[in-house]
Amino acid sequence: MQTELEARTKRSLFSNHTLLLAVVFGGFLIFGFSENIKGPAIPRMQADFSLNEAQIGMLLALNSLGYLIACSFTGWLVKKIGIKLTTLIAFGSMVVSGFCLYFSISYSTMVLSYFFMYIGNGLLEIALAILAAQIFTRNTGTMMNLAHFFYGLSSIVAPLLAANLMGVHLFGSELGWRGMYCLMLSLTLLPMIPTVFSKAPRQEVQQGERLSLREYVRDKAAWLLVAVLSLGVVSEMSIGSWLVNFLEKAYGWSSDASAGMLSAFFLCFTIARLVLGPVTDKIGYTMSLIVFSGMSGICSIAAIIIGEPGAFLFAAAGIGIAPMYPTVMALIAKRYSNESDTAITFTVTLMGVATVAGNYLIGLIIELFKDGFADDSHPTAGLIAGLQAGYIFIGVCALLCSGISIMLYRHLKTRGALL
Repeated sequence: MQTELEARTKRSLFSNHTLLLAVVFGGFLIFGFSENIKGPAIPRMQADFSLNEAQIGMLLALNSLGYLIACSFTGWLVKKIGIKLTTLIAFGSMVVSGFCLYFSISYSTMVLSYFFMYIGNGLLEIALAILAAQIFTRNTGTMMNLAHFFYGLSSIVAPLLAANLMGVHLFGSELGWRGMYCLMLSLTLLPMIPTVFSKAPRQEVQQGERLSLREYVRDKAAWLLVAVLSLGVVSEMSIGSWLVNFLEKAYGWSSDASAGMLSAFFLCFTIARLVLGPVTDKIGYTMSLIVFSGMSGICSIAAIIIGEPGAFLFAAAGIGIAPMYPTVMALIAKRYSNESDTAITFTVTLMGVATVAGNYLIGLIIELFKDGFADDSHPTAGLIAGLQAGYIFIGVCALLCSGISIMLYRHLKTRGALL
């Protein structure tokens, strides 16, 4: 009788676990789409509303602000209403934002709609990270990397899919950027289905530190993790932002060839998250951060030093930088198992601030070197020097990430808490 009851319980838990996996994997897939369909859409928005570059910059800046605001309160929301309801709100807000974008009739309404969408993005990222930390109690590094693999998968497809959808004619008119956003964000309804039918994972008391936010910020390891994640994500996002621009202007590549190299970077990035997860579990999370971020930094800087023949190293850098975010999340999930919501919210919020500052700094470095190396006899010399300096800074960020990971390794080892 007891055996039959245990079997039923296991079947029930397995079924719920499967639903939760569908929520996490489907959520990251949708998150990748929502983040990466804007590339082809922004020029269409700019043309429709006759926007200048400053207005586009303001749009993107407000997106970052909305994301950061959401990151700052999601952990508190999870404690108040639970992870399931928080996740449903995140998914629902993204669906609503898609319809808001569809009905945007002016720049101001578009900005507000975009701002609302990024509130949903911030909610979703933190909610998925907390949920993943709660259900990936075994092989955490492998499972975190697998979850983020789905983000990389949709990131590869998203720009091409968005560009094609905007040209589709439906009911006698072109979908355009409004219809594309409405359609793509409506896909968020799909992971809402398993979310509705799933049960929040039962939280067991695990080995770890139970800390308040005030106590957490006194932990040196917490700040080292913020630094590691911030530098890693600055390097990751900056490659995606600057690689095409660099290849076109420094090497004279066509837009198709440059986009192809960026696709190669994302392909390496995505496959690495699928393949290297078990490696992080085997050699340890902190050692993985040291090795992989160092590898990415070396590849990025070597690509600049070697010149055009070493351009393949830009793509190879994706192999090293890919495991950084999920591995830090795995480390947080293990070290702060009883307060993962507090730890993740704190870390990701400060990471967002550092990422905005880091990307702005790259722009300043490019401008500084462009002016410093300007040459009337070679009109592009200053720009090329600036782009090279900016890209070297991206590589330096990855190397600094590796260096701070060494500090984290020593800090945890001396306390017998190495992961």
